[in-house]
Amino acid sequence: MNILLKSTILSVALAAAGITTAQAGTLENLERERAETIQVILDPSISAEERQQRLNQSRHRLVDMERMVLRDKDLKGKNTPVVRVAFRNYDLTFLAHAATEKQVTMTEQWLEQVGVTTNTLMNARVGRK
Repeated sequence: MNILLKSTILSVALAAAGITTAQAGTLENLERERAETIQVILDPSISAEERQQRLNQSRHRLVDMERMVLRDKDLKGKNTPVVRVAFRNYDLTFLAHAATEKQVTMTEQWLEQVGVTTNTLMNARVGRK
C-alpha cells in the first residue's frame, strides 16, 4: 500500500511538472541571443577570424529576432519592467539594428553604449587593486 501511494504521488508530480513548462517570449529569446553575441565579442580565446565569422552569424539571427520583437503584438500592451527597460535602451536591446543605423559594427555599438571608447581606454591606467 505504501509503495502504491508513493508511485501515485510521483506520477502526479511528474504530470504536473510536464504541464508547467516554461515558454520564453520573443523578448526573452532576443536577450538570450544578444547575451551570446556579447560573449563572442568578449571571448579572448577565439581568433579574430573566428570572432568575425561568429559575429556575422549572430548578426543575421539578431536581425531576425529584433524584427520579431518589434512586430510582437503581445508586447504592446505589456508594461512590465523588462519591456520598459528593453525599449528605453533601444541601442543596446536592438544591437544589430542600431549598429546598422549608425553604420558601425555590433562590437563598436555595444562598447560605445557601455561607455568604453578609445579615449577611455587611452586614459585608463593599469594597476593593482
